[in-house]
Amino acid sequence: MSDKTILITGCSSGIGQCAALGLNARGWRVFAAVRQPADATRLQAEGLESVTLDLRDSASIRAAVATVLERTGGRLDALFNNGAYGQPGAVEDLSREALREQFETNVFGTQELTNRIVPVMRRQGGGRILFASSVLGLVAFPYRGAYVASKFALEGLADTLRLELAETGIHVCLIEPGPILSRFRDNAYAAYRRHIRAETSLHRERYAAMEARLLKRGPAAPFTLPPEAVLKRVVHALESPRPRARYYVTVPTYLFAVLRRLLPTRALDAVLRRAGGEGRR
Repeated sequence: MSDKTILITGCSSGIGQCAALGLNARGWRVFAAVRQPADATRLQAEGLESVTLDLRDSASIRAAVATVLERTGGRLDALFNNGAYGQPGAVEDLSREALREQFETNVFGTQELTNRIVPVMRRQGGGRILFASSVLGLVAFPYRGAYVASKFALEGLADTLRLELAETGIHVCLIEPGPILSRFRDNAYAAYRRHIRAETSLHRERYAAMEARLLKRGPAAPFTLPPEAVLKRVVHALESPRPRARYYVTVPTYLFAVLRRLLPTRALDAVLRRAGGEGRR
């Protein structure tokens, strides 16, 4: 059994599932966290240790961490905060409830989980904490305000945590993908239907185009990559003796990171309006 242990959230599909299976194949002991017991059972059948963990629920976070630490004898070498979803919609159509729900998963639950793991890593003298951010943690696209806000917040917390843990042996890394093949659009569409009243919105024509994109099968954006592209960066962040603070994934992330530094705000806004008119991750 491997002595390298990692807890990964959001493993029911996409990046999380790929990372869990890929790291398991590399010899890591992976605890794949999912919200639904059926997904945990499926992952266990694929050879992973899986726990149920709902980032919206403090009791669920406590129980999952306790289970993992009991199985590892109180040690955890790495945490990959991958669990998240996107809430589409114009900012003026976002209710307090929609924003709260977005932040409960993408920010509050993620940070609560991280805060339960940091003392473990302090005691053992080191560890790796990875946060799955996004190109939308670097720049804003229209009609993704809730998701953008959550990722900007997550980046701020991760950057601050990295500074605060600089002398502890705990490395904090941000993984920043652009469009990746996953069930992200399916989950975003469900959130959109739950919270946005398109028929009464001034943005209803934009929403019609956005719905078509969210329901489209296959890649919906140029330069979309499979989740294995993210796995490569995750492996480096976990196994390199000097991990980077940030890992860009996909051409759009590299491009917008450069444009954000080079272009004045007005020019960048024009690019972002065109690039993000109907939305993608």
